[in-house]
Amino acid sequence: IVAAALLVAGYIVFPIEQSEHHTGANTALAAQFENLSGQTTNSCGGGKAAVFGVPEDGRLQGSCCGPMNPHSYEEQVAGLEAKYSEYDIIPADPYDVPVSWARQMIEYSDQTTLTPEQQTIYDEAVEMSAEGGPCCCVCWHWYAYEGLAKHLIINEDFSAEQIAEVWDLSDACGGDNHRH
Repeated sequence: IVAAALLVAGYIVFPIEQSEHHTGANTALAAQFENLSGQTTNSCGGGKAAVFGVPEDGRLQGSCCGPMNPHSYEEQVAGLEAKYSEYDIIPADPYDVPVSWARQMIEYSDQTTLTPEQQTIYDEAVEMSAEGGPCCCVCWHWYAYEGLAKHLIINEDFSAEQIAEVWDLSDACGGDNHRH
């Protein structure tokens, strides 16, 4: 009871400090959202070739299919940070991906064959994911995140559930993909 009272008292006594921190983070994320929601280098067309048509030091930014949703964007970035920030290979922002990373993952996917057991994990992740795989269509994002999944299954022992969650949090199609 005492701990709960102190916790409540802390929120009442120090609301400005906590609000300022939260608002600062939200302001930075809102600015990033505003920037990315107007970008168009992420697109569905072109498959793998789309990545090779952008300079290697470029970035694939924005959504491919529909307008970005600020609430979904915030949940995706927060989810990736909370659960997968220790994995440098997983992009922290699905709407802002380095071309060099996408090329590397596509090449990895093309050059890597999963064992039957690993393929089962991958196939189960496809069934579990919201989009029915790494993306809603077979585009650069599909192939790059297929490569990421192969890497995570082989090198990090990721389960089907983890792969599906990474794919869902990394959805760059736009729209309202609210996570409950």
